[in-house]
Amino acid sequence: MRLLLNVIWFVLAGLWLAIGYALAALICFVLIVTIPFGIAALRIGVFALWPFGQTVVRRPDAGAASGIGNVFWFVLCGWWLALGHLIVGVALCLTVIGIPLGLANFKLIPVSLLPLGRDIVSVEEAQALGFAPTVDLGMRR
Repeated sequence: MRLLLNVIWFVLAGLWLAIGYALAALICFVLIVTIPFGIAALRIGVFALWPFGQTVVRRPDAGAASGIGNVFWFVLCGWWLALGHLIVGVALCLTVIGIPLGLANFKLIPVSLLPLGRDIVSVEEAQALGFAPTVDLGMRR
């Protein structure tokens, strides 16, 4: 089921969202000081390509630097990436087959707004480590 949802996601939303994250990474790489943000954008962009079966967990060692970095991320890239998720999510919810994918897009908005201090892991790995997922797209099998 994950494979089917990931393929449908890739065609309807994932490719376009990943292009947005790649553009954000390119902007961050050009500005040189924000290269760590570019790396975060690429990491989330890969997650946006194939999200089902993976989840986002908070890193317990994330501190004030992640919080400050999230403020810069929000100003530089976060708000327009979250807007992209919102627009795609609403568009997907207009169709019956797209409703679960639209809801998954809405669950990705917090990650696109504040990505620093979080890791992307498989659902099984998160459960094995005892983490409660912060973004769960509903596919645990």
